[in-house]
Amino acid sequence: MKRIDLFGLTIAVVVAMAACRDNNEDPTPVPVDNDEYYAGGKLGTVFNASSFAYTQPTPACNTGNFAQAFKLGEYFFERDFTQDTNSAFKGLGPLMVRNGCLYCHPAYGHGKRQTRYRATDMGNGYLLVLYDVTTNGYLTSVTGMPQTLAVAPFKAPIDEDQISINWLTYTDEWGNQFDDGERYELIYPEVKIPASAFYVPIQAKRDGEIVNIDISEVGIRLESTIGVYGTGLLDAIPDDSLKAQYIKETAVGASLNPAIWNGSDWASQYSGLTGEKYAKRFTYALSRGPLLDAAGANAIWNITNVTRSDRRYHYMTAAYASVASKDPEVQAEFYNYFPAEKTDKGVEYDIYRYLTGKETIDGETKNVAKPEMSDNDYRNFMIWHRGLAVPAARNLDDPEVARGHDLFREIGCAACHRPSWTTGDDNIVDPNGMFANADMPRYPNQKIWPYTDMVQHRLFMVNDIRGEWCRTTPLWGRGLSRLCTGADDRLHDCRARNVLEAIMWHGCSQSDARWTVERFRDLPKADRDAIVKFIESI
Repeated sequence: MKRIDLFGLTIAVVVAMAACRDNNEDPTPVPVDNDEYYAGGKLGTVFNASSFAYTQPTPACNTGNFAQAFKLGEYFFERDFTQDTNSAFKGLGPLMVRNGCLYCHPAYGHGKRQTRYRATDMGNGYLLVLYDVTTNGYLTSVTGMPQTLAVAPFKAPIDEDQISINWLTYTDEWGNQFDDGERYELIYPEVKIPASAFYVPIQAKRDGEIVNIDISEVGIRLESTIGVYGTGLLDAIPDDSLKAQYIKETAVGASLNPAIWNGSDWASQYSGLTGEKYAKRFTYALSRGPLLDAAGANAIWNITNVTRSDRRYHYMTAAYASVASKDPEVQAEFYNYFPAEKTDKGVEYDIYRYLTGKETIDGETKNVAKPEMSDNDYRNFMIWHRGLAVPAARNLDDPEVARGHDLFREIGCAACHRPSWTTGDDNIVDPNGMFANADMPRYPNQKIWPYTDMVQHRLFMVNDIRGEWCRTTPLWGRGLSRLCTGADDRLHDCRARNVLEAIMWHGCSQSDARWTVERFRDLPKADRDAIVKFIESI
């Protein structure tokens, strides 16, 4: 990826202004800080406002002898994977969500709003979310991130040609209009998938048993990817700081997900192969802990289904493997594509073994798929992932932006979009024990400005995210999204096409952010515009 580093950004001091406390807003005055230009701290920020702003290595990466590994790791993010066993990017399939990473993360940023579901449409960051509306649990016959692509001779679990995305208009209680007459539009997606699109039976787990359910009992939602830049810096926030945030929000009466926090301590934590417990910090659902076993480490395996030494099995359901292994058309062609998989146990057995990557030997089920990504390539990929910088904030000395900075805090936005954190010693945490402490770019003792509390809240939007709870998305760098990706779509399913729409989607009657939207609505247009301009500057 071409890099254009732009230096010389003017840093100005802006008069501090106290923040106002209301509901669960942080009462501590937060001034416009000189350091706020350094969104990722001195070790994690690049002064680049070009279309390549999201792709840059951090200063810590460049000065820590990781430059070559960063470039090599970047290749695995930017290239399509293939079935060619002689390729550096071998191992695609047998099923996959995407052929490569850039389809979901255009220019390393947020996915774009789509009007159709095609996995090979560049910029389609959507992952399908299919669940049992009775239990709210994922379907068991398709993977948690359902796959719509397959390599020959296999067939995709879901035929994406039959998926429809319709964008519906929504009118809020204010008639999509401010008191001064300014109007805005709100839209949201409705996704439909008929039963005929499923290659596998539609199944879910109820009362401990796997049962067939009707398509009318299936909930369907979209979740779009967010930018991958700066995740190494979020990884460097200490677990005890995350816990302190939950304690602080509990003290002011914030609503917190009881599945994560029981009111005084963790209700659940993340654990990897080493058995250590960690605070959950990544994904909308807070399903992942430290970065070295978080979304990117997971995606480079399960999105493309490329195996590696710590995951010698395919991202696959038993239901799919069972159906495909019995499919006469698949059986007829299987050995033409995979001659090395032939044993004396029959084609059905061989297909099932290949698909799952598992085999029962002497009564013990073992992972037997051959690693397709080497440990060194995976290490380079994770160095790249942890080494991605955050673009610097811009125009904080502009009077309108400075006004928006103060109003953002005064009306309570900073209660959830916490402006800054301080990283710890950043001793690399690896839940799977694959990398040494000194093996990654590190960001110790940095003041960073991600604008997130790393906590889940609820907005109660129509066709909301599955489970209602959604981690506060970092705002840093998002003002460059249109320049970098060609779109400014926001929120978990890209329903907001700009900052103003995103703000107003926070205003549903039960929303945890309702009170801030009410205060936003009370502002004159010039002040509302200032807040939007500030958000686009960070």
